[in-house]
Amino acid sequence: MDLKKFSDEEVISLYPKILKELKSRDIIRTNNLVGDLGEYWTRKKYNETPNLPNLQDAPKSTKNIDAISNKGERYAIKSTSGSGTGVFASLSTKNDEKKFEYLVIVLFDKDYILKEILELTWDQFKKFRRMKPPENKWNLPITNEVKSQAKKIF
Repeated sequence: MDLKKFSDEEVISLYPKILKELKSRDIIRTNNLVGDLGEYWTRKKYNETPNLPNLQDAPKSTKNIDAISNKGERYAIKSTSGSGTGVFASLSTKNDEKKFEYLVIVLFDKDYILKEILELTWDQFKKFRRMKPPENKWNLPITNEVKSQAKKIF
C-alpha cells in the first residue's frame, strides 16, 4: 500500500481503524499502542516458550503490574524504542516495598518491530533504576550492563 497516494485526512482516518482491528484481535486493549504491543509480545513469547511461566493480563487498573504468571508472580512490562523506559508512575520514590517480582523490557526498533525481550528481577530493577527529572519518578536506562545482566527472553 502506497500511503503517499492518500490524502492527509485518509491517512489520519486509518489510525483509529487500525486500533479497532488490533483490539478485535486481542492484540491491544487500550489506545496505548506501544505499551499494549509490548504486553502482547511478552504474553505471546512467554506462553509459547517451554520453561517460561504462562502469563495472563493483570486486571484492568491494577497498579504497578501488567501480567500475572500461572505461579502468581507479578510482572511489570515496559516497552520502548529508545534508550530507556518510561517512568514508573505508581512506584513510590520513598518506599522500596516490592511491587513486582519481574520487570520485562520489550525493545522495538523505530518501526515497532520486536528486537528483544529482557527480564529483570525486582532487585536488578532497584540496582539499575534512576530518578528521572522533572517527573521525579523512577525509570530504567537500557544500558549495556542492564542488557548483559538481564535474562534474554527473545
